[in-house]
Amino acid sequence: MKPNYTYPLDFDWTKDEMVAVTTFYSLVEDAYERGVNRENLLAAYNGFKQVIPDKGTEKQYDKEFAELTDYSTYRTVQAARKAAPGTTVHMHVPNRSK
Repeated sequence: MKPNYTYPLDFDWTKDEMVAVTTFYSLVEDAYERGVNRENLLAAYNGFKQVIPDKGTEKQYDKEFAELTDYSTYRTVQAARKAAPGTTVHMHVPNRSK
C-alpha cells in the first residue's frame, strides 16, 4: 500500500453512500494486508454497487483506487466470488518490477 492517500469519492454522495463505499475500500485493503471474510467482502461490494451500479463508473473507481493503493477492487471481488463460502480472501500485490 502506498502511504498517505485518500479514497476516490464523489462528494455529492450522501453520508450513507460514502460509508458504503469506504467500507468496501477498507475491506479490499484488508484482503491484501491480512485477509478478509468472503461474505463480509461480498456484502460490502453489494453496498458499493448500490452507490455505483454501472460497470463503466465502477471501472473508473477501481482504476483510481489501484493507482492510489496498488490494490484492485475488481481482482479482489473476483477472488471472493471464486472462494468457498466461509473462507478468508487473501490477495497479493503483483510484482511490478520492470
